[in-house]
Amino acid sequence: MSAGEAALARRSQEQVERELEKDKTEAEVSALTLLFTCPLTQATLTKGNRESCLKEAILKRFEQDPVEASILMVHTFNRNRDRVKAAVGVISKYVNNVCRHPTEEKYRTIKVSNKVFQEKVHRVEGSREFLQALGFESVRIHAEGEGEEDEEYLVLPEQSADALDLMLERRRRLQRAEPLRVRLDRRPQAFRDSPGAKCFKLPPEFDNLMAEELEREQQQGSEMVTTLRERARRRYHYTVLRIRLPDGSLLQGTFYAWDPMTALFGFVRESLVDGCRPFELLASGAYKLQESEDVALAECNLVPSSLLTFKWSRWQADIAGSTGKSPVLLKPQLLDSIQTLD
Repeated sequence: MSAGEAALARRSQEQVERELEKDKTEAEVSALTLLFTCPLTQATLTKGNRESCLKEAILKRFEQDPVEASILMVHTFNRNRDRVKAAVGVISKYVNNVCRHPTEEKYRTIKVSNKVFQEKVHRVEGSREFLQALGFESVRIHAEGEGEEDEEYLVLPEQSADALDLMLERRRRLQRAEPLRVRLDRRPQAFRDSPGAKCFKLPPEFDNLMAEELEREQQQGSEMVTTLRERARRRYHYTVLRIRLPDGSLLQGTFYAWDPMTALFGFVRESLVDGCRPFELLASGAYKLQESEDVALAECNLVPSSLLTFKWSRWQADIAGSTGKSPVLLKPQLLDSIQTLD
């Protein structure tokens, strides 16, 4: 083999090794990618497309239930909760007036250019759609006076007693509704134990601060953020936790930083073949975590990632030791897709 051929072979080998290393890194990053679930379609979403996909799913609901879709629009599309509250209050007043005075046309007519309607209702997405779902129809009426343009009104035809009762029920639904949010996919995954268990190559989407904010924080040091709680709230919304099990396998899940400790313990139980048996979870320094609804993951220094240790309670460990066997801990569906961390 000539020197040129040898050099080419070395470069080829180096290229293959780089590609393999890249594939390994991408595989690990993909295992840590944030995923979400749409509550309407159950579709899997990424952090980047979750809001647009949720809006699309809500808009598609108009084909099946315009009332539900418009209520979801009002509470989900508008981030300013004070504006939503004000719009719901005005719409509720419209409905109440119609039901109290069902035969009086003035209570079934809304002038679109009216100051209250424009400032408190029209500016809130979904509010007009809700009124139309109740039966209000857009009508243009010629204004009195020469040269005046037609005015738009929302007019509700006279309703039956049953229809009025239905309007009140729909008003109550609007008043009680909450914003619809995508659900974080905890992504339970199983891994074989390895030296890479403590290494978390978190994607940039885990970091809630922009590059310039990070630089400013580093320059100002600890004075800018004085407590762990404040820092975690500002910088991280999510955390990845790995739990090392007695059989050497690892269980991984993704959580919100402010999920309660009960969410972590519940996640572990749901992943075990026998989740009814009592167990303990230990953090760094053999610190025993407490299953509490009042304590968040971030408050236990488990953000943005942490490796925990699973232990059976003392009497359960004695039982396991007496059998001389290491039982299978994770559910089959997790073990069927078990991976290796490099």
